[in-house]
Amino acid sequence: MTISLPTRPIGGDISAEEQQFNDLIAQDSRIEPRDWMPEAYRKTLIRQIAQHAHSEIIGMQPESNWILRAPSLKRKAILIAKVQDEAGHGLYLYSAAQTLGVGRDEMTEQLIAGTARYSSIFNYATPTWADMGSIGWLVDGAAICNQVPLCRASYGPYGRAMVRICKEESFHQRQGFEILLELMNGTPEQRQMAQESVNRWYWPALMMFGPPDDDSPNSARSMAWKIKRFSNDELRRRFVGMLVPQAEVLGLTLPDPDLTWNEEKQAYDMGQPDWDEFHEVLAGRGQMNAQRMQRRRDAHDEGAWVREAAAAYAARQSATTERVVA
Repeated sequence: MTISLPTRPIGGDISAEEQQFNDLIAQDSRIEPRDWMPEAYRKTLIRQIAQHAHSEIIGMQPESNWILRAPSLKRKAILIAKVQDEAGHGLYLYSAAQTLGVGRDEMTEQLIAGTARYSSIFNYATPTWADMGSIGWLVDGAAICNQVPLCRASYGPYGRAMVRICKEESFHQRQGFEILLELMNGTPEQRQMAQESVNRWYWPALMMFGPPDDDSPNSARSMAWKIKRFSNDELRRRFVGMLVPQAEVLGLTLPDPDLTWNEEKQAYDMGQPDWDEFHEVLAGRGQMNAQRMQRRRDAHDEGAWVREAAAAYAARQSATTERVVA
């Protein structure tokens, strides 16, 4: 993949602001909200950060569905805390996107209207308790692999938000690993449930990194601007390399018959996910697309009175302040 900064048309002049932007990127420095930036850079960030925020909000649903059914009070408390973390992650990210001039109401409307995307992984069903382990180990593990490099994203508010998010995601990944470890040390039925769950979540987790590099129209530009640091395929390879020794500790089998160690590359060769399935889910035809979106719309409608009350309170406080100042 060839990666280079966008260039001006032949004969076109480059402004001092654009030169400063390019210099900051080349120096691996941070772009801040008040700095000049190309419109395409701003739009790319809005798309990526908003999609990330939407994923956190929709991602609360598969696990909140298990809070009342978790097998112990301890598990319920841990799951509640995790879902709360995800709500907080969405808040951090929406706030980061707002520094680019897009309103939170606008981003929310795009989500509930179905014109904005979120991670395809959250459109899969969670029929067993073992899925809480697989989501933590595989889904949050993939998120960490993808998001740790984003802590060095060229846009300051995004990179700073990712530092806290990654710290919390590391706990989520450990929680999922611990659930699977307990199941694998349990009865034959529990071990079978854990393996079956991993079989279902493994390939969708690999799809989280996005399509293959040759089919990823946004990656090259994002990497040139140092929003992303690694390509989709490179992140996928890194993730699989992390999973193999962890799976051995758990006693689980990764469901890829083509997974073999390549001594020359010092990395694993692996099979390919079902990209037709990936595109079907993105197109809204996954297992739970309709249910996840309807639940988000319902929650938005049912929360209207809270937003109205908060707006009225803010207006009243503002009016009180103005009278005091006057």
